[in-house]
Amino acid sequence: MKFNYKLLILLLLLATASCNTTKKIFGGKDKQNKERTVQRRTDSGRNANESTPAEREHNVRENLPKSAYTDKVAYYIDTYAPIAQEEMQIYKIPASITLAQGILESGAGVGELTRKANNHFGIKCHGWKGGQVFHDDDRSQECFRKYNDAKYSFRDHSLFLTERKRYAALFELRPDDYKGWAKGLKAAGYATDRAYPAKLISLIERYQLHRYDAEVLGNEFIVYEEKGRTSERHVVQKGDTLYSIARKYNTSVEQLQKNNNLTGSTISIGQTLYVTPM
Repeated sequence: MKFNYKLLILLLLLATASCNTTKKIFGGKDKQNKERTVQRRTDSGRNANESTPAEREHNVRENLPKSAYTDKVAYYIDTYAPIAQEEMQIYKIPASITLAQGILESGAGVGELTRKANNHFGIKCHGWKGGQVFHDDDRSQECFRKYNDAKYSFRDHSLFLTERKRYAALFELRPDDYKGWAKGLKAAGYATDRAYPAKLISLIERYQLHRYDAEVLGNEFIVYEEKGRTSERHVVQKGDTLYSIARKYNTSVEQLQKNNNLTGSTISIGQTLYVTPM
């Protein structure tokens, strides 16, 4: 009887130990399952260093090359024409002149100074109390004005012309006399480049910027056509290169680059190129 009692106690102890061991094993599996579940949720969620889909899309758009636009000059005009027209209404400076100067001096908005300072007209500090940026121009690391928004650059351009006596004669011209304005700017010392007036006039007539003057003045817009010259456009197709396009129109790669403000040879399908036969 005594022996059986001890045997019973031994069996009970073994059973208890077995239950505890099982409990620990199940507990371990449960913990592992829980950790795996949490890990899966973390992976499917947003980590601290991961962008949301919208942010990723925004970053992709920011990183698109400028050549992705079918025509960067057309994009510039569409973006800033309303500002140029507003400046014309207030300060009587032809919108066509403002836009042509902006295109020429900012590289159609993609020049380094424009990208880092919103400075579209290359206006230097000259006692400026606002933001500044240093940029290589005629001399190394010259001081240029920096703006929070491009519209302030356009306004500063208007003030620059209206507040200096040497430009006073320009405001005696008709507000739609873009040729007179282009020549007058050079005569007043705005630029040292002899070809500056011709460059402005060429941009105005190529892109018909004087239509924005007509809109402000309420005049009928007359399409400009130069005698003896045909204005041709080529829409880039798959397989096109600047070399193949130049051969097709009997011109040169350099001329195509000049006509379209291109600094390299990158073009994209659907892009409009302006062609001037040689």
